[in-house]
Amino acid sequence: LVLKTNNLSFTDLLKNCKIGITMKELVVAARNFIFKLFYKLALKPVFFALDPEKIHDRATTFGQFLGKYTLTRTLAGWLFKYSHPSLKQSILDITFENPVGLAAGFDKNALLTDILPSVGFGFVEVGSITGEPCPGNPGPRLWRLKKSKALAVHYGLKNDGCEKISQRLKSKKLEIPIGTSIAKTNSRETAETEAGIKDYVKAYRRFATIGDYSTINISCPNAFGGEPFSDPVKLDKLLTEIDKITTSKPVFIKMPVDVSEKEIDQILEVVKKHKIQGFICANLTKKRDNPKIKDKNIPGKGGLSGKIVEELSNRQIAYLYRKTAGKCIIMGVGGVFSAKDAYKKIKLGASLIQMITGMIFEGPQVISEINSGLVKLIKRDGFKNISEAVGYDIK
Repeated sequence: LVLKTNNLSFTDLLKNCKIGITMKELVVAARNFIFKLFYKLALKPVFFALDPEKIHDRATTFGQFLGKYTLTRTLAGWLFKYSHPSLKQSILDITFENPVGLAAGFDKNALLTDILPSVGFGFVEVGSITGEPCPGNPGPRLWRLKKSKALAVHYGLKNDGCEKISQRLKSKKLEIPIGTSIAKTNSRETAETEAGIKDYVKAYRRFATIGDYSTINISCPNAFGGEPFSDPVKLDKLLTEIDKITTSKPVFIKMPVDVSEKEIDQILEVVKKHKIQGFICANLTKKRDNPKIKDKNIPGKGGLSGKIVEELSNRQIAYLYRKTAGKCIIMGVGGVFSAKDAYKKIKLGASLIQMITGMIFEGPQVISEINSGLVKLIKRDGFKNISEAVGYDIK
């Protein structure tokens, strides 16, 4: 067998029993290896032969079913969960058992919050959620770029709207930290600045006391009118209204990735005047001249994720960490497929990691692989806790 899990072949697992690997680590590595083999050889070929949006919808329905019952949640936990004290962090008075979270865009309507803790995530961000229900853009609107290890996404903020989703989340007992990503409704009616701000505020207010942190998504590349609130003047007006809403939740800005350092500096100048605790770096790229694009025929619409956006995300993480002297919390997202990928973002300045595309290409056991791999990496580098590695390559 040549398939690797956590950089160990299956035969290496037995050898490592003689050099100090714990029984827990052995069981986790073997479990991940077996499920990865099953995913790569059985599930993924079937999934990737079918329409990606239909597979996503079916996976959501199946996840809802699994989340309903204690038995199925427990079984999922046995298959996927991994914990270690060196991964636990307290950030902005929120306890994260591990640094790997699900990015916004997968659980758009907060339907999977019962099962996702059992899959091994340390936190989940739902949405993006808009002021009004939004059907999104016409299909097709999701494509796999297999050679590039990426997705092309043109959903256009499809979601049930803030009223319905807030009621759904309000009734849930949340096991892990939940972030609520807020955007403006994808429609002509919200294209004008004041109408757009009103829409943001409506959604934000609905979640002022629901969940653990909020994200203001100013960077969706697939909505009507583009990304108007990445403009510093309009962003200042938006955040001024957001500041008026009383909440104890930390607030993050979801950054556009296709911006220059000068544009980042302008956003930072605005953010300094408002109640913003951190950044999520970064959203999808719209540019088609990225050298990481390996597929010949890619759709002309939609934002690109995964390995295509990885280096862009890493550069932005490092730049923001350096510019803010590490005082703002950064969540890194884009191209995380392994513990090595996650650790690179952490050492560049990200305290937390988010992912979607890596899970789709590698399988759900990759969450455990990343977390257990991070434990090995921080031990190798002499750290006792993952927080000690944050920004280490920038300091």
